[in-house]
Amino acid sequence: MILYYALGGGLGHITRARKVLAALGLSERATLLTASRFVVDPRVTGGMPVVRVPARLGHDREGFRRWLEDMLRALHPDELIVDSFPGGILGELCTLPLPPARHVARRLSWPAYAERLGGLPLPRYDVVYGLEPLADDHVAALGEVTPLSLPLGEPGPPLTHKPHWLVAHSGPERELHALIAHAQGAPRIVVVSPRRPSRLPRHAGWRDVYPVAPHLPHAERIVTAAGFNLMHETSPLRDRHTVVPFARALDDQFARLTSALAPVNDACP
Repeated sequence: MILYYALGGGLGHITRARKVLAALGLSERATLLTASRFVVDPRVTGGMPVVRVPARLGHDREGFRRWLEDMLRALHPDELIVDSFPGGILGELCTLPLPPARHVARRLSWPAYAERLGGLPLPRYDVVYGLEPLADDHVAALGEVTPLSLPLGEPGPPLTHKPHWLVAHSGPERELHALIAHAQGAPRIVVVSPRRPSRLPRHAGWRDVYPVAPHLPHAERIVTAAGFNLMHETSPLRDRHTVVPFARALDDQFARLTSALAPVNDACP
């Protein structure tokens, strides 16, 4: 059994986990370890077995480490794949005996993450996969990084047959409203989010759709934040993509947007 370690409360970690496992041909062998609230949605997990991290451990590094040690002993996975945070989201992996392990790296605000680790040494990984350009200090900490390309979503039917702009976001409602504001002036707006916004423009409609990727090519314009997954899915559609980066504790959306707009030769991992 492969245990995929996807810590974080949002939608992106699970979405990326499924893409990584598909790219590596491991989907049928994997169990997901996560604290995401979206784990209750079968559309999101795709039927993958799930181990849920207790919410009480969200700020307790030592308690989390002990819980993980017991869980790894009980499950005895053949391999661990760690998403995004090489030492764990709190540093809980740094002092933990691990099974054979790989790491999947995406852009982090490395100084903020290194401060969170507080000098703890990173685990040793058999392979580190890079999904996008990383900062120099991030690469230096990880060592050799092997690029990994992820699959794009297959095209699907449009959400509406009328011309429209598509606003997609799974984050806080205040951010969703900021994205909708960037679509003002469009004849029709389709807002895709897990929850209906408390207010919508008169010419806007809301849909709870997952995944959103199959519907992106049908939009005249796409408005999103600069999270990894939607930046990846919109990469072939950059000419009609409006990106609004938001501040995150560890994810550097501003640097991701800069890399996405850089010449191709400069953006390679």
